[in-house]
Formats: sequence, structure tokens, C-alpha cells
Amino acid sequence: MIDWPQIDTVFLDMDGTLLDLYFDNHFWLEHVPRRYAEYHGVTHDAARAHLAAHYARHSGTLNWYCVDFWSSELALDIVRLKEEVAHLIAVRPDVPAFLQAMRTSGRRVVVVTNAHPKSLDLKMRETRIDTYFSALISSHQVGLPKEHPDFWQGLQAIEPFDRHRTLFVDDSLPVLKSAQAYGIAQLLAVCNPDSRQPHKDCGDFMAIDSFAEVMPAA
Repeated sequence: MIDWPQIDTVFLDMDGTLLDLYFDNHFWLEHVPRRYAEYHGVTHDAARAHLAAHYARHSGTLNWYCVDFWSSELALDIVRLKEEVAHLIAVRPDVPAFLQAMRTSGRRVVVVTNAHPKSLDLKMRETRIDTYFSALISSHQVGLPKEHPDFWQGLQAIEPFDRHRTLFVDDSLPVLKSAQAYGIAQLLAVCNPDSRQPHKDCGDFMAIDSFAEVMPAA
């Protein structure tokens, strides 16, 4: 499935790829509306409707991933709210063995995430998987979300890579399409990002349910 001899660099998304997306879905769709309703004195249904419209306006932009933006916009401490439910942050069960195999192989393994640095820090503190990686890069360092066609050239300035010898794994189809347009040689979609939701359609991208399906030969 993966032509491992042709891969020197492995870029891995975080939420929905390395970590179960259940935490993020629960946080934004349940926890934030609950706290917003309490703080602003509105019903839970009104809070959810208001937030859904707000989310839609900023979807796919850097603001959508920015905890500082949402803290200001909603008058809530988003980092503190994430800490309230941090016990729900979970590494996908197939991930540690894959990361160990990548580290043993000597390849450069890098987290490339849209998550804000504060979210990235929280999740690495909770999971302790940061020791597997050569680098941790947030799209906020580039100044563009991964969906943006210029993101990958911006990433080159921070983390130089040969697009012809790189594997990129993500659960977002818009992000994978952006990487494909840039010419990243090998792309892999994760089709079950949230363990409590049905599998999603990954279109024409090569797809996995578990990293066990693409473990390199010893």
C-alpha cells in the first residue's frame, strides 16, 4: 500500500489521525455549547444554534483552529475548557506501534497539524507521544491552514522536504487534496477519525482504518 523504500519523510496529522477525533467533536459540539449557555444565560439549544452558525462562517480558515480567536469571540477561556475534558483525549490504539516502527526506521517523522500551539501542547502533555517525533509543526507557524494551496510552500521554509519522497497522512479530504495539488508523492486517508462515528467516504484516496495496515516491513 505504501512504497516505503521511496519514503524519507512522514508527515502526520494529529486530530483524527494520531488521536481519536471524539475529543474535538465532543468539545466543540457539546462542551462549548454547554459552557456558553451557562455563561451567557441562554438555552442549550440557542447556544448550539448560535455556535453552529459561527463555526460555519470560519470553517476552513486559520481562525477556526485558533483558541485565542475563539476565546475572544465567545468570551470563554477555551484552553481552560479543554482542560476540563482533557481526560477524553486519546491516542488511537494502532498509533504507538506505528510511531515506534517509524522511529526505528530512521525516517523523519513530523506532526503537521492545524491545531493551535496551545492545543498541540495540551495534547502532547496528555498523551506523551511527542517523543516519537522529529518536529511538531502547527499551521499557525506557517500562517495558513493546511487546506490553503500555499501552505505547503510555507511549510518548506520551516521543515524542508522532498515532496517526491514524502508520505502524508490526514483524515481531512480538503487537506489531502491540497497536499495532492502540491505534488506530495504518497497520500493516505484515515476514514474512521472519530471512534464513535461511522466510517466516512474517503473518495479516491488510498485509505486505512488502522495503521496496522501500513506497517513497514521489519
